[in-house]
Amino acid sequence: MCTLEKHGSLFFLTFTGDDQHRINPNLIGNILSHLSQVKAQATPGSVLITQAQGKFFSNGFDLDWAQAAGSKQGASERLRQMVVLFKPVIASLLSLPMLTITSLTGHAAAGGFVLALSHDYIIMRRDRGVLYMSEVDLGLTLPGYVNVLFREKTGDASVRRDVLLQGLKMEGDEAVKRGVVEAACNSEEGGR
Repeated sequence: MCTLEKHGSLFFLTFTGDDQHRINPNLIGNILSHLSQVKAQATPGSVLITQAQGKFFSNGFDLDWAQAAGSKQGASERLRQMVVLFKPVIASLLSLPMLTITSLTGHAAAGGFVLALSHDYIIMRRDRGVLYMSEVDLGLTLPGYVNVLFREKTGDASVRRDVLLQGLKMEGDEAVKRGVVEAACNSEEGGR
C-alpha cells in the first residue's frame, strides 16, 4: 500500500513495506485516493514527491494476482482490468496542478517505470535499481496510453526503441545519459 504525508507545501506519497510494490486494484485505489487528497489540498508552490521503501520502487503489475484467477482467460481479464484501472493514475499524475518528482530508490520495472515516467522529474539512485520494461521479455502488448506517454516523455526515438522493443535495462547513469531521468545520486545524496 502507500501513505501520504504533508510537510508544509511538500506532499510525500510513499509505497510502504519491503516488497515489490506490485500494482493491483487495491494499490491503484489507494494511489488514486491519495492523489485526490493532494489535488484538493494543493496550494501555489506545492510539490508531490513519490518514493518507495525497500529494494523496489515498483515492479509493475501484480501478475500473481492476475494468475490467481485460476484460468488463462481469467488471468488475461484481470490483466486487462489492471491496465484500465491504471490509466487514471497516470492521467491524475500528469494533470496535477503542481510539480511532481519521483525519487527512485530501487527498481522501477514495467508499470513502475510508467508510474515514474508520469512525473515531471525523475531522480534515481546511482547505486541501486534499474528502469526496465519487462513486457518485452514476457511477450505482453503495451497499452496505447503507455506508448503515448513514452513518446511524450522521451524525446529520442532510439531510446524508445531500445526500451520498448529491446528491453534495455538502465541503471542511473545510463538513464541520465539517455535523457530519461534528470539526475542519478549516490544513496547518501538522496532521500529525505
